[in-house]
Amino acid sequence: MSKLGVELHKTFAIFRVWAPFAKNVAVQGDFSNWTEIAMTKKSGGVWEVKITDVEAGQSYRYIITTQDDKRLEKNDPRARALTDGDNGVSVIATDDFDWGNDDDFQMQPRDKQVVYEMHIGTFNRPDAATSGTFATASEKLDYLRDLGITTIELMPVTAMAMGGGGGGWGYSPRSIYAVQDSYGGAAGLKSFIKAAHERGIAVVLDIVYNHFFSDTLWQFDGWSEDGHGGIYFYSDERGNTPWGERPDYGRSEVRDFILDNVAMWLADYHLDGLRLDSTIYMRNVNGKNNDPAGDIADAWKLLQDITTLAHKIKPEALMIAEDCAGNEWITKSVADGGCGFDAQWDLGLPHVIRGALGVAGEPSGLSHLTDVMQQNFNGDFYQKVIFADSHDTAANGGS
Repeated sequence: MSKLGVELHKTFAIFRVWAPFAKNVAVQGDFSNWTEIAMTKKSGGVWEVKITDVEAGQSYRYIITTQDDKRLEKNDPRARALTDGDNGVSVIATDDFDWGNDDDFQMQPRDKQVVYEMHIGTFNRPDAATSGTFATASEKLDYLRDLGITTIELMPVTAMAMGGGGGGWGYSPRSIYAVQDSYGGAAGLKSFIKAAHERGIAVVLDIVYNHFFSDTLWQFDGWSEDGHGGIYFYSDERGNTPWGERPDYGRSEVRDFILDNVAMWLADYHLDGLRLDSTIYMRNVNGKNNDPAGDIADAWKLLQDITTLAHKIKPEALMIAEDCAGNEWITKSVADGGCGFDAQWDLGLPHVIRGALGVAGEPSGLSHLTDVMQQNFNGDFYQKVIFADSHDTAANGGS
């Protein structure tokens, strides 16, 4: 399949979008004074058009005519940037950035890493009335280095549905390819990563693949079955999650959509790893461990493909699964049938600490820590677990 999204050249650009059930597709943007330009359907349900005099920074969107002649205005699912706001449109972006000597950066060994979870919107907000940005967060990187932090784990920074205060947490992504504009966009994220690397700090990004929240993807080309989300989603009970519809991990175009996203973060943004949100809700319909009836084989294979691809692009990449189920197969090698993650996230530690402080309803005393660390883990498996106090355990008055 040809490269989807916008392929920008010096004097022209090629626009490609996957919409197999559309009757017609057109693109409009700054380059056409928002006049619609018809696209041609190619193999595999991909629509394509070549347009001259297209420049980076110009906005655009797709106009899809459904089989029943409805008109849908859709953002590019692979847009690298969106104008800010819930009604923003796609923006043509480039990968141009001066990384300097950043390619020489090496992460600390696994057993030496101290991870700090960071929410860009609130970490360093000089003006309480506005969101924090990558630039304001960069102002405190020396502080984190001196504190002993070796790895920053960013809560999602993809274009998101925003809330109050410092903005959304990022777990309701509007686009998994675009960086939140109010944080500083793609250039801001790259500058933050470069600045962190200059101080010896690695950067790992939270990313959400267990559900897609975006209106853009929902019934993208007008087709759907049984009220589900269309071409990007399962059309049966596998489509249901507590937060939004689950992607169809068995559909090759959806798998490529996710795998290409993994490659983008590691190769184009020089990230040092990824933390996948709620992998247990990827691999099981009910978010349960030891529930064969609810297991999603497509998801298990995709998780294996994600870690394999990540370690091919960057062998030292730190790949973390937020699974929270004590399943030793999450960190077993792909060759042995496991998912191949380097570590998995666990939420038991803060409850133990609170118990030691006498908080009602929590396990009593630090003696419980051994039980938390073991959790039926055999051999050295527990050494691959990150025991974390994070947004999950600090939210809703939990702190």
